[in-house]
Amino acid sequence: MATVSPLAKYKLVFLGDQSVGKTSIITRFMYDKFDTTYQATIGIDFLSKTMYLEDRTVRLQLWDTAGQERFRSLIPSYIRDSSVAVIAYDVANRQSFLNTSKWIEEVRTERGTDVIIVLVGNKTDLVDKRQVSIEEGDSKARELGVMFIETSAKAGFNIKPLFRKIAAALPGMGSLSSTKQDDMVDVNLKSSGNSYQNPDQKGGGCAC
Repeated sequence: MATVSPLAKYKLVFLGDQSVGKTSIITRFMYDKFDTTYQATIGIDFLSKTMYLEDRTVRLQLWDTAGQERFRSLIPSYIRDSSVAVIAYDVANRQSFLNTSKWIEEVRTERGTDVIIVLVGNKTDLVDKRQVSIEEGDSKARELGVMFIETSAKAGFNIKPLFRKIAAALPGMGSLSSTKQDDMVDVNLKSSGNSYQNPDQKGGGCAC
């Protein structure tokens, strides 16, 4: 693969069933906060974050997709030109875990092997309600040939490591040392403030 350019842009699309915490993961990463009053994402929300990695500046474009069935037809067009697909499930909801196979299949249908896929088990703070063990998540990721990590957007657990893991896997980033990954600095925050109903047309809705 070609060496990453100084201002490389990478599109990260977040997929998974409704209420698994996709928006919460993004919000924790962007603003280091957790909001208990989230409403369902309408259509697609877009945010971007610029980061320094060693001598390079990388812009991550975060596309937060709605998990509701009525928005499923919009999603393939967002997967199509993505560099990374983050497939999230709720560790306290076994069905959301089982459904990740379909999400991963959809990504591979659109992108083949030319995409980084990360399976993320969110809501590890729900210890007493857990229905999916970390071993199951890891085993499924190995079986499907994707990366794996567990997180808690609410507790802030493993959110930065998730994005470090993604950054280290990006094309041209293999030379980054683990120390340098830990020194990753956020240099810019930007939210579009809009939800997107389709790639060509802005729509209303809650950017939350």
